[in-house]
Amino acid sequence: AVAVLNRMSALAEQWKHVTIAGRTHNVAAQTTTMGKRVAMFGEDIVHGLGAWISLMDRYSVRGLKGAVGTQLDQLSLFVLELEDRVCAHLGIPAKWMNVGQVYPRSLDFSVVSGLVELTSGCSSFAKTLRLMAGHELATEGFAKGQTGSSAMPHKMNARSCERVNGFHVILKGFLMMISGLAGDQWNEGDVSCSVVRRVVMPDSFYAADGLFETFLTVLIQMGVYEAVVAAELRRYLPFLMTTTILMEAVKRGIGRETAHEVIKEHAVAVSNDLRAGKIMENNLLDRLAEDGRLGIDRADLQRIFDSNSSATGMADAQVEAFRSMV
Repeated sequence: AVAVLNRMSALAEQWKHVTIAGRTHNVAAQTTTMGKRVAMFGEDIVHGLGAWISLMDRYSVRGLKGAVGTQLDQLSLFVLELEDRVCAHLGIPAKWMNVGQVYPRSLDFSVVSGLVELTSGCSSFAKTLRLMAGHELATEGFAKGQTGSSAMPHKMNARSCERVNGFHVILKGFLMMISGLAGDQWNEGDVSCSVVRRVVMPDSFYAADGLFETFLTVLIQMGVYEAVVAAELRRYLPFLMTTTILMEAVKRGIGRETAHEVIKEHAVAVSNDLRAGKIMENNLLDRLAEDGRLGIDRADLQRIFDSNSSATGMADAQVEAFRSMV
């Protein structure tokens, strides 16, 4: 996790000024930067790591409590000091005082859910990179001799990102399994829970480790196709300015609902014409200037466009905030 964050911090800085079309619902929404996108998922991992460290710092063990948790055997055979000595020797921070034959399996749930949380940012970024690769905006890397598809030689599938997402599904499957044990203990204990935990606990760590190792490879080899990113941005940029244009219209006394309807009407028409091949360039500003209902001429629209075309809000500062966490 630490190695992943270190690499993501470097990539966030490297791509801090690469402006891209940010997407919500997978649809172009407003401008952001590639560095900010990396930082967004990186901060998710930072929080997951903080929660994981907190869990380790307060992790409690059952200790030496005997068959039903009363320490009857220890009273008969050993001194109670032995439990404290064993815990101190192993560096264990805490122990349960009131347990039965087994410790509460809700503790296992905390561990596996912690692994799911810790790896969630990695999985989200991997899925986003798969989407970007599908639009040729980015690549996870393609090694010499690698085959993207056995049937389609031209393909360069983001297979490592797919593996990361697959590992995360496995982890969530283990979480579902271990959740069946929490709140299902009988009296001082039975062994039905042991059947599940002996599979889930080690395999959850294997899956998390495989996920991190694969994700590190992606972070080391990935790249951004800045020319394609710029071309996509040119296509969408007039659309991404519509919120700013709407605010300007309202400042000039146009009703918000009226301005919204006018902008939406022309934006949808331009989108349809671009998809149909009727136009090759986004001419939204021209159409808005010709509509008297909006009350903004072409020169003012161009001024709004030029002054905001590279605006990415607090993206730079947000990248630096993320890097300061790492």
